[in-house]
Amino acid sequence: MTIRRAEIDREITRLLARQSEFRAAADVVVAAWRAFPEVQAIALIGSVAKPLRKEVPRFQPFRRHGIELWHECGDLDLAVWLDSRDRLGDMRRARDLALRLACDSRTGILVANHQVDTFLFEPGSDRYLGRLCSFAQCPKSKRDCLTPGCCAVPFNKVVEGFRPDYTLLAGAVPLYERASGSTWRAADLPAAGDSLASA
Repeated sequence: MTIRRAEIDREITRLLARQSEFRAAADVVVAAWRAFPEVQAIALIGSVAKPLRKEVPRFQPFRRHGIELWHECGDLDLAVWLDSRDRLGDMRRARDLALRLACDSRTGILVANHQVDTFLFEPGSDRYLGRLCSFAQCPKSKRDCLTPGCCAVPFNKVVEGFRPDYTLLAGAVPLYERASGSTWRAADLPAAGDSLASA
């Protein structure tokens, strides 16, 4: 069974659109978090931050035929530097409301709160502090909440066994910096390293 060029083109379009959607969602979340004075900086990290690379995907039938497509972005990774974690619950609510309003406004942003993975850092030192929890209450009697240290600071999630290394912030793309007042749009970043014609 062969795969038609039209099917490949449709999949390429979907993968590019998904990265674009995550980037638009990043801009929506950054706009919501700028209102929190404890937030000193925000950056886009992970695959959404980079021009997409070619790879044989994990899904069929493209994998079986060895057809390379653009990398599939699975979620939106953000890095946030903040000098207080007292209002993480409020930040979670602000993120969720911003994403819900973006969805309701029919802008094409259909990103759920659990698809945004937020890594928290101490300003100046880049010391990793944990992640912003997506649960509506803390603790929530879930298995994740039983991890030692989780919920010691409300809505500061500790992921069992996770230890960040130097690659986590490699290639981070700044989106907001309180000191300078600068804001950059994730939606303006290049989408892919090659042209669609080479796919």
